[in-house]
Amino acid sequence: MELRAIRFEVDEAVALITLDRPERLNAWTMRMEQEYAWALVEADADTGVRAVVVTGAGRGFCAGADIKALDRIVEAADYDTASPPPAQAADLPGRSVHTLPLRLSKPVIAAVNGPAAGVGFVLMCFCDLRFAAAGAKLTTSFGRLGLPAEHGVSWILSRLVGPARAADLLFSSRVVLAEEAQEMGLVNAVMEGDALLPFTLDYARRIAREISPGAVEVMKRQLYTDLDGHLDTGVETAMTEMKRMVTEPDFREGTAALAEKRPPRF
Repeated sequence: MELRAIRFEVDEAVALITLDRPERLNAWTMRMEQEYAWALVEADADTGVRAVVVTGAGRGFCAGADIKALDRIVEAADYDTASPPPAQAADLPGRSVHTLPLRLSKPVIAAVNGPAAGVGFVLMCFCDLRFAAAGAKLTTSFGRLGLPAEHGVSWILSRLVGPARAADLLFSSRVVLAEEAQEMGLVNAVMEGDALLPFTLDYARRIAREISPGAVEVMKRQLYTDLDGHLDTGVETAMTEMKRMVTEPDFREGTAALAEKRPPRF
């Protein structure tokens, strides 16, 4: 599709999705939502892609919904009328573009280069890993607009930081800097802004080079399935996958590389 609100590029087996409205701190629009959904589906379908990085152009990650979109919702007094789901979501359960990264077979990593508010905060949370620029400002912001925790973020946030901290972030809508977010487990690492994207791309490329894509797909599915499952079920699933995967080429290559003290070639 023609891309006007994001950029999409693939290099060294890593897809880079850049929210690209820097003059508006990459504020979210329905056009951006459509393009974001397309890019994620495209990356997951591309066998040459083994990891996905999401970031923002300029000095922001995503400052939340564009004010014009909010005004349309106020005028229509109906979310569905003002914000119809994008075509790319037609085959997904519910309004699930924002949660789509969890259902991809590949890791999705956020490089949070600046403010992430509202829907931008949601996008960040539903990535598998989050690296942030020092001083980046993060806020849920929903309560200040008289809104609920949007797009299922209450489900993921309590699992990332625990119910008490999730309640703090949701109820107060206070701004949290990246450094505090790292302390509470919301982001994995914090670094100076100029180093953020190179670090994140290098991390993704190391996964692409060194880790079995089949193993990553299974482990990602285990991670999110086991969040709501029973320990015994998780153990049984792991054993079933283990018996299957030891018969496959990636296991043979991984063990051969270990024995030969060389990088694996998956």
